[in-house]
Amino acid sequence: MKTSGLTELEAVLAVARHRSFRGAASELSVSTSALSHAVAALEARIGVRLFNRTTRSVSLSEAGAQFVSTVAPALSTIREALEQAGSFRDTPSGTLRINTSAGAIRQVMPVFIAFLERYPEMKLDIVTEGRLIDIVVEGFDAGIRLMELVPRDMIAVPFGDRQRFAVVGSPAYFAQHKLPRTPSDLAAHRCIRSRMPSGSIYQWEFERHGESLRVDGDGALTLDDPHLMLDAARAGLGLAYLTEWNVNADLQAGTLVRVLEDWTPPLDGLCLYYPGRRHIPAGLRALIDMIREYADAQKATRKKTRRAPVAQRARR
Repeated sequence: MKTSGLTELEAVLAVARHRSFRGAASELSVSTSALSHAVAALEARIGVRLFNRTTRSVSLSEAGAQFVSTVAPALSTIREALEQAGSFRDTPSGTLRINTSAGAIRQVMPVFIAFLERYPEMKLDIVTEGRLIDIVVEGFDAGIRLMELVPRDMIAVPFGDRQRFAVVGSPAYFAQHKLPRTPSDLAAHRCIRSRMPSGSIYQWEFERHGESLRVDGDGALTLDDPHLMLDAARAGLGLAYLTEWNVNADLQAGTLVRVLEDWTPPLDGLCLYYPGRRHIPAGLRALIDMIREYADAQKATRKKTRRAPVAQRARR
């Protein structure tokens, strides 16, 4: 557990985030019993119960909810002061907690690996989940999401190319079904449906020449993981609506066929985002610099790729 002299408060906030002593203990790298004793000691000292505990669940009491809402910002300020003092070190150190999605992390991992190689005293604690959260309340230093999903009060650092969605199916599937020409043609197709973290079914979004459509396709299979949707599409179970990043390898290999491409315009890509505050921890500042380096390198590569055909034509 952190040795800032605020271990009991850190323990309470961790349990509140996870709604679990076991999950909080794992985050803080302590035993469940040690964490439980720390929380119990604080409850005994202030004379109120902060959590309602049963054999199956842990939830904040009314007093606990008020306590957490007051303590969390104060503790964040204290952490910031400690990080600011530590930023005078020559080499960044410490732990960065980052929230992202399972799809985004696969794109960002090369940068994270390079970051840890460059700064061996840094640690990354990465949590992947589909739902959008308040990274400040949940105790994260930063998040990585599509630009359009980032709250307006956050500072966003663009990362990677713009993203497009693709409607794909297997050659075996299209051997038995006509290619859809417009989104309305999807009514005659089996669609692999996508369940959102909220439990709602995601409606496929299309746009062309100023016309926007949302399609809730019918199908026998509903999934909540893009990798499983990709497997299902390869197996010929129906059409899937996934990001180009997920399907590009299959399109190049011919294991999937893309349709309705002119109906899926590009969207803003991924970005790292963090709260706008007076001080940025040294480790986060170093990660931001590396992401900008990576983005600049990508732009330079794209420019070379665009110039190459022109140069080849000039030599003919």
